Amino acid sequence: MFAIVKILISAIIIGVITEFSRRYPEQGGIIAALPIVSLLSILWLYAQGEQIDKISKFAMGVVWGLPGTVVMLLIIGLALKYSIHLFASLGLGIGGWLIFYFAQDFIVKHLYN
Repeated sequence: MFAIVKILISAIIIGVITEFSRRYPEQGGIIAALPIVSLLSILWLYAQGEQIDKISKFAMGVVWGLPGTVVMLLIIGLALKYSIHLFASLGLGIGGWLIFYFAQDFIVKHLYN
């Protein structure tokens, strides 16, 4: 039952942001950039009784994911600006994210080993 409540609340929040973004694209982008999913995830983990150390590890994992996400969004934004089809732009962005993620992982492993 709790899973259904989490899904409904999360879906409503995403739906509201999407509708707002249709009317006000720039402001909607700013709102969408807020760490809403991360905050909801932390709240749901806490509500489910997860240990604080696991929630802390989750938050740090989000931090490690931010640079790749920025790269992905930049690629998508630039590709769309230059009239590349939406799905091709998304593919390029996801590809850029994957390359960045593996490069970041490789660099970090070699710096700390």
